[in-house]
Amino acid sequence: MLLSRVTNFRNFGLLILRTGIGIMFIYHGWPKISGGPVKWEMLGKVMGIFSITFAPMFWGFMAAFSEFFGGILLAVGLFTREMAVLMTITMIVAAGMHLNKGDGLFGSAHAIELAILFFSFIFIGAGKYSLDETIRPLKNKWE
Repeated sequence: MLLSRVTNFRNFGLLILRTGIGIMFIYHGWPKISGGPVKWEMLGKVMGIFSITFAPMFWGFMAAFSEFFGGILLAVGLFTREMAVLMTITMIVAAGMHLNKGDGLFGSAHAIELAILFFSFIFIGAGKYSLDETIRPLKNKWE
């Protein structure tokens, strides 16, 4: 019936998911990437919760980069798996920050959910309607 036909649109669903989440990450990442070195250093100091205290500006830039440029690349479906790795790590760090602040599971849930989503993209890929598929098609024998 209707729901059995929806499975024919699996790749369209991936397009909607990628584009929507990508646009939101562009929105969230822009203030971080445009904040410059001062903002990056502040963001990078969060790595201290993992006992990583060197080069906070680098770590902050990487977080800003993965959110803003990762959002762009996710939305268009280019280097999806590679960016999903960076975005997963960024969300794990964000969840750790919330947990360290005492926000508990409720406060860190959003970052954990996004980490799960990005981790899934590592395995799923961008889908048929993506630049990944256009530029470097990977034929999946299970599709």
